[in-house]
Amino acid sequence: MTETAVHPEARAAWAKRLRRLRRALVPHRPKAFRDSLNRWLLMGTVIGIVSGIGAIIFFFCLETGTHYLLETLGGYTPPGTLGEGDGNPGTGLTRPWAIPLVVTGGALVSSILVYFVAPTAKGHGTDNAIHAVHHDPTALRGKVAVIKIIASSLMIGSGGSGGREGPTAQISATAISSLCKKLKIATPDARIAVSAATASGIGAIFRAPLGGALLGAELLYRDDMESDAIMPSLVSSIVAFVVFGSVYGFEPIFGSLSGVQFSQPLQLIWYVLLGLAAGLMGKFYVNVFYGGTKFFDRLKKVPGWLVPAIGGLGVGLLGLVIPAALGTGYGSVQQEMFADNLMRMPLLMVLAIPFAKVLSTTLSIGSGGSGGVFGPGMVIGGATGAALWRLLEGLPGIPSSPMSFVIVGMIACFGSVAHAPLGMLLMVGEMTGNLSMLAPGMIAVAVAGRVVGDTSIYTSQLKDRLEGRRVHAMGRVTKPAEARSEDEAASPKPSIKKPATKKTDGKTTTLP
Repeated sequence: MTETAVHPEARAAWAKRLRRLRRALVPHRPKAFRDSLNRWLLMGTVIGIVSGIGAIIFFFCLETGTHYLLETLGGYTPPGTLGEGDGNPGTGLTRPWAIPLVVTGGALVSSILVYFVAPTAKGHGTDNAIHAVHHDPTALRGKVAVIKIIASSLMIGSGGSGGREGPTAQISATAISSLCKKLKIATPDARIAVSAATASGIGAIFRAPLGGALLGAELLYRDDMESDAIMPSLVSSIVAFVVFGSVYGFEPIFGSLSGVQFSQPLQLIWYVLLGLAAGLMGKFYVNVFYGGTKFFDRLKKVPGWLVPAIGGLGVGLLGLVIPAALGTGYGSVQQEMFADNLMRMPLLMVLAIPFAKVLSTTLSIGSGGSGGVFGPGMVIGGATGAALWRLLEGLPGIPSSPMSFVIVGMIACFGSVAHAPLGMLLMVGEMTGNLSMLAPGMIAVAVAGRVVGDTSIYTSQLKDRLEGRRVHAMGRVTKPAEARSEDEAASPKPSIKKPATKKTDGKTTTLP
């Protein structure tokens, strides 16, 4: 048998295997995929496994990049959290001159990689995933996931200010988007699958599967949630959490902070004030971030690959004054949760940290760097809570520990600007191992949401599902031929009888 004869047979065999896999995942009648629990258990498991593995790979690369770039070359070890770094207080700046060089160099290499290989890996990945869900869930390309891992590890690992959830969400969404395209899954079902992938990536990297699942449904809209995505997101998030935790453990990121409890209803007055402060800071964060993004976009005379390096230089110089502006900042928030640490810090430094984090995130991600805005938003909220506690400490009704203010500040600040209050309530509760602050958190995030209004950190969010249906209808992707044939077979169109005609002397007339 010749080689030309073998090749078509091999291709036919692979096509047959793909058809079998698709038949196991894709329905034979409209909407069965979304409405079938059994099918979503199968597909959700696949999504969770892919997302969990993606989170493991990215977390390993980020830890490696941080160790060799910021710690070894920069001479600075950032504080660690109780769940990931045993509460390591970190070190001082042993080589201050190296910090701006390392941050600038990491941003430069990362931006060159993104600019010339995968431009869509630019910026914060969660927004890209949301855009894909609304416009074309199979449009994300596989190479973007690989570039996102490397570029984000370099940018954040060298000290750039960014969150790790954005890259993880885009990595998961991209992998599932490619799978949906390969299996020719219909667009409505692919939207749910990519949404679930986004949720499971966030839930895995933050070790918060329930909060991540709700976020997958809430982040799509400003004033609504995608109810069809909740159950698939729950399945995929739990599986991703198990996969990720089997390698990096299941302990909450900030440890089990069971010592802080809500027991005095009169304290809710102070949490209303905290919600107001967190909402104002959240709105400030969004306005500065997108104002900075527009500024960097207007630098037409500067090559696109060089712009993030300029931002990196600014972050490095800012980090010399306020080290908490560097990296993810989770360890700095952990340090501020304890009264002894917070009282030892100069008041001016405590007040400056949230503003410094806003600026460093704008310089890092707003300039085109690769990273997330979710994590910095929580850090900004936690630092705002710590600063407010420091100002009010000693007044009647103020808790003896800043921990509760830090926890509620994280919920209120990012829950309001992301328009995801329920997801943030559960996620921060899972990250701290403490659900007792849900009542103050609800009050604070409600107040913060009123302050923020329609302002959102995610520009790809739509208003509600009604607008979503209009957008989906206008940008509907044509179904594959196989999917159309299945739909037509399940719901055959009624036949229309053509009127009888008569042809006489070359003229056609319609008979009654």
